[in-house]
This record gives sequence, structure tokens and C-alpha cells, in this order.
Amino acid sequence: MPAITLPDGSVRSFEGAVTGTTIAAAIGPGLARAALAMEVNGKQMDLSREIAEDSAVKFITRKDDAALEMIRHDAAHVLAEAVQELFPGTQVTIGPSIENGFYYDFYRNEPFTPADLPAIEGKMREIIGRNAGFEREEWDREEAIKFFEARGERFKAELIRDLPESETITIYRQGEWLDLCRGPHMRGTGDIGSGFKLM
Repeated sequence: MPAITLPDGSVRSFEGAVTGTTIAAAIGPGLARAALAMEVNGKQMDLSREIAEDSAVKFITRKDDAALEMIRHDAAHVLAEAVQELFPGTQVTIGPSIENGFYYDFYRNEPFTPADLPAIEGKMREIIGRNAGFEREEWDREEAIKFFEARGERFKAELIRDLPESETITIYRQGEWLDLCRGPHMRGTGDIGSGFKLM
């Protein structure tokens, strides 16, 4: 029966392991709509993650500074999906949020040009409009390597091989597209919104 301590000092108890989504809904419909992610004992996590023990929980909404980095991180994933839809065979490497935005490193035979950016941005807006949920999965290390190698994603297979043996291999899926990622992510691609521009 985990006891959840909220930032105002109030405590809510639940019968068993509980997700952030359930906690937010128990507090109220306004928070359930606004919550994008959560901090559990100071660590950012997806709302869908289960909490099984007594924990301090703070919800992240668009008003919080932490939300901007999450928006940028999720936008990077959408960028990679858009590029792979438009330019099949492109390999993705890493795609973090950065101080002034987001990026993804790509490998393909022909370099991108500024003329490609409007089409990529348009595809990103289409993907955001689908509002596919971000789903976290834990994979076996060797299975993950085989999966990415079979798709021709040799950089991803290399990244997995370079991770410490103790590292849990986590994959984030958004609809049909997926990538190696530690997370966390917001609820779905729709949470990104439309305030971005590719340059």
C-alpha cells in the first residue's frame, strides 16, 4: 500500500502499485489533463510508470521548467520518425534535447538540404496530430541488438553494445515507430504542440 506524498505535504494511499496517471486522476480531473510526466523521489518518470513503494511525487505540467526539455526530447523522436518515413533507409543515431531546441544525428548516402526541411516539418506536424502514446518497453540486450541489426540500424546496435551490462535496455514506441531511449517521455506526441521550427 504505497503512500504518495505530494508537494503540499498531503499524503494519498493506494491499495497496490499505482501509476502516475491514476494518482493524477485521484487528485482531480484538472491535474489529470495537465500532467505530462512526474518526478518520483526527484527522478523524472513517465506517468505510465508504476510506483510500488512510499514515494514523494510531483507532477510536471507545461508551466514547469522541466516541461520544455521534455517537449524538445519528444520533438526529437518525432523528427526521427518523420525523417525515416520520408527517407527510407536513413539510420538514426542519437537525438537529445539541447539548450536551444533539439536535433537527431542521421546517416544516409545523400546529405539533407535546406529544401528538405519544410517536408520534414510537415511530416512532424502530421505525426504530432496522430497523438500516438509514448510506450516504454524493456528489452533483452541481445534481442535488441539483433532487432536493430536486422533493420540495418548498425549505429543503434553499436550504442547498445557500448552500454554497461548493468544498464536496462529501454525502447520507446510511438505508434509503429520505436527507438532506443532512457526516457522519460510525455503522454503522447500530441503533447509536443506546434511551437517548433526546423532550421
